[in-house]
Amino acid sequence: MLSPHIESLIFSADRPISLDDIQECLESTFETQLSPEEVEQVIRDLQERYNSGDYSFEIVEIAGGYQFMTKPAFHAAVHTYLRQTARKRLSAAALETLSIIAYRQPVPKSEMEAIRGVNCDYSIQKLLEKELVVISGRGETVGKPLLYSTSEKFMDYFGLKSMDDLPKLKDFRSAEEEIGEAPAIDEAQLSFPLGQRAVAEVLPSGQQTDTDGVAIANEEE
Repeated sequence: MLSPHIESLIFSADRPISLDDIQECLESTFETQLSPEEVEQVIRDLQERYNSGDYSFEIVEIAGGYQFMTKPAFHAAVHTYLRQTARKRLSAAALETLSIIAYRQPVPKSEMEAIRGVNCDYSIQKLLEKELVVISGRGETVGKPLLYSTSEKFMDYFGLKSMDDLPKLKDFRSAEEEIGEAPAIDEAQLSFPLGQRAVAEVLPSGQQTDTDGVAIANEEE
């Protein structure tokens, strides 16, 4: 019976596991050929089972794979717990920079700085350390600057199936369209899906903090 094996794979994976990876693992384990349709049907059956009111979690298709996630009705409790236990924060400046990268990728640092009006070195470094963005190539302009894009981990954190699920926001083209103010968001909030409102809610500005949430001098001022 494939169902418990597929269930265990999705449960044990530390990130969304793809249909191809599930199929490859099962075929290697049982030394038999399986069709993608057969595996996909079992996953759909599991999703239907966990969609019932008896469970606080469900199997969600995100970032090109499948993962167990808490149902939206329980996000408030999970968020409270994560806020209480989290030590690290993602600064407001880093969240602004991340939003620009998400909508303008692949984007050079100079364009981020033109939009924000401040130096983005610190924010970009933090985003790279947290593996939310990656260096995706070099531009064709003078100096061939590095280009930055969001990572697969970004989609995982925000509960997005693909970048097409990002909210439709205006292009960042002028000072009048700069990122508005909103409350700072703990990095812990990124540990469970926020749905399509996610990026729209992470467009704050404010004092920068270190990884323990302690205010530091802002080199971007």
